[in-house]
Amino acid sequence: MSYIRLPSTTIISKPTPSTFPNNSKNSWWTQIFDPGGQFITRWNHMFLITCLNALFVDPLYFLVPEIARKKYCMRSDYGFAAIITVWRSLIDVISFIHIFIKFRTAYVAPNSRVFGRGDLVMDPRKIALRYLRTTFAVDLAAALPLPQLFIWFVIPAVQSPTAAHANHSISLVIIIQYIPRLFVIFPLNQRITKTTGVIAKTAWAGAAYYIMLYMLASHVIGASWYLLAIERQYSCWKEECSKEENVTHPCNRVYFDCDHVDEPGRDAWLKDTKVLSNCSAETSPINFTFGMYAPAFTEGVTSAPFFEKYFFCFWFGLKSLRYGLLNHSHRTKCNYSFRRKCLNHLMLVCSSYGQNLETSTSVGETLFGCTVCLGGLVIFCLLIGNMQTYLQSTTARLEEWRVKRRDTEEWMRHRQLPPDLQDKIRRFVQYKWLATRGVDEEDILRALPLDLRRQIQRHLCLALVRRVPFFSQMDDDQLLDVICEHLVQSLSTKGQHLVREGDPVNEMTFVIRGQLESSTTNGGRSGFFNSITLKPGDFCGEELLTWALTPESNVNLPSSTRTVKALNEVEAFALRAEDLRFVAKQFKRLHSKKLQHAFRYSNSV
Repeated sequence: MSYIRLPSTTIISKPTPSTFPNNSKNSWWTQIFDPGGQFITRWNHMFLITCLNALFVDPLYFLVPEIARKKYCMRSDYGFAAIITVWRSLIDVISFIHIFIKFRTAYVAPNSRVFGRGDLVMDPRKIALRYLRTTFAVDLAAALPLPQLFIWFVIPAVQSPTAAHANHSISLVIIIQYIPRLFVIFPLNQRITKTTGVIAKTAWAGAAYYIMLYMLASHVIGASWYLLAIERQYSCWKEECSKEENVTHPCNRVYFDCDHVDEPGRDAWLKDTKVLSNCSAETSPINFTFGMYAPAFTEGVTSAPFFEKYFFCFWFGLKSLRYGLLNHSHRTKCNYSFRRKCLNHLMLVCSSYGQNLETSTSVGETLFGCTVCLGGLVIFCLLIGNMQTYLQSTTARLEEWRVKRRDTEEWMRHRQLPPDLQDKIRRFVQYKWLATRGVDEEDILRALPLDLRRQIQRHLCLALVRRVPFFSQMDDDQLLDVICEHLVQSLSTKGQHLVREGDPVNEMTFVIRGQLESSTTNGGRSGFFNSITLKPGDFCGEELLTWALTPESNVNLPSSTRTVKALNEVEAFALRAEDLRFVAKQFKRLHSKKLQHAFRYSNSV
């Protein structure tokens, strides 16, 4: 956690990690958080998950109303509503914690961004005023527990509330509050991207994130479709009910509320009324069309158990965005089973973007269909675009390697290299790819500060350098760090000669993986042959030490007394001759008599 006790000054210049010391004595309510610190970064990721949960939970309220099929009335599933309320309340608590944290999070002064990151404003009053002027209203509107208040307090307080009235009230509140909840996510995404560079750390996680957003959109559309289907059924009941005012048993709208099934006269009305038959989607009423909402009634979704209802609505939203139905002849009724309904229909891959929706002449239904069609197109384009970006990043280096390999092949054919030499080049290119995966280690190191480069090289190379008897005599960490800093990666394939006997020695080689064969004929002496195997941790090219430490040595490199050949694929670090000479000139202590004696002793051994 990154924070600091409230200081007397309002601005801290050149913010660094030390600006926010981890002082456990500070009270949590007096802490000012670093917007780029580890705590705020982790919190933003956690709150993003909370916001996505909020966008998922709110449409579930649309599934609370249902139609009792045998009683021909509308009711609310308050048991399910209670579960959603608890879930939603936990999200609201986290949202209020987020508001408090934003009141205690420093910000970069706009006029200090001329160079670098800028200066952090630490004054709590200035932080609060800035937050109140910017996004506080949106955050507060998104965090208020409005649906809970309406369901458990406002609606029960209304005299003679009906299920339809409760349905309309909750729907309106959810829709209004859904807008600020969406607006909370956009700046949160920007802050996470600005701080960490990406939303997800891996390409596959990024692709999964955008697929999840696509499925969330399907969830919202499916829940909205279900709510509008309930509303469509109630509209039909009201329209037909108004036509039965002058009959023996007149229609009363309270008859359509399951809380009034015992209303006097309802049973007699049920025997004579034509409202139910005229508003049945299964009998294809002449005077009323259900349009895209007909499957909600023909498949019995409005009276189905929750999971069967939910997955059917999710499937509808998913196919409206991306999938289409097959021909009407292929449509079959099912028993709402998740396996039969979801798994079967998710396999229907006709790119429709809502074109399969058959709407009626209802303005609201037509507008909903247009929204689904246009929204599906936009969301699908965003999904494909972002997924393509993330997935291409996993194969970008592979594609670069393929292009480079193709260019190498064309160059070898153009130069008419012999087949055996071409095979050696191919093996080296393949091995370099397997060893580095296209990552240029030197480029990465060059982009880091000098101190970090030295620490990395020390970690990778110090143990290898100390295996050289001459270097093992040194207790100068600075000198060893400089030597490690000049080591570069070296790769060799099987059969490759690093140096031949009598050739100039260009570098010292420290083996990390693989084996080298070091052999000599003692200057071409007849019948003489000596060979040893160099394993990980061994080195060769020690002739360079004599050359670098001899003050009167000329520019000519020393000749190798051995032939060094790779027995298999070898990874190593190399210290070039010019780098070793540079180190010898910079550090005069290398020429001390003690080290010279140790060097001559190690060579004689």
